[in-house]
Amino acid sequence: MDNIRKAKTSDASRIAEMIVINYRINFYPFFRNDEFYFGELNVIDTAKDYTEDSEELENTSVYDDGIVKGMIRISGDEIVKLYVEPQFQSCGVGAALLEYAVRECGCRWLWALEYNTRGIAFYRSHGFELTGEKMIEDEWVPLVKLSLDSGK
Repeated sequence: MDNIRKAKTSDASRIAEMIVINYRINFYPFFRNDEFYFGELNVIDTAKDYTEDSEELENTSVYDDGIVKGMIRISGDEIVKLYVEPQFQSCGVGAALLEYAVRECGCRWLWALEYNTRGIAFYRSHGFELTGEKMIEDEWVPLVKLSLDSGK
């Protein structure tokens, strides 16, 4: 956990960059919404969510070994977001962030995009299981729930 720390305001643009890149790589192929993914979704506006004293910043930690390579946002015992810079995926960054969330923050569950088979496989390889619960976010994004406790 040595490389994981609470996010600072100075991390806002880096966090936003990882979120935007991951959304475009992982979600755009399924939804093909040019207006959203290449218009509304941008680094400048996303970074504004991570300003000083914002709830998003307060609940976000980053993996930083000299370069911020990943981020995780937590709310209570839920993992809200976990993104790793694509160039650093499969290098243990996501696993370290997930382990931190479970061991240090008591996280037990999360929602994942139903189509994100790679992400779901990652969470399952770390002990999370599909609960069978689903929801639609923003009227068109299908999510599935994963939990460390199969009954949750």
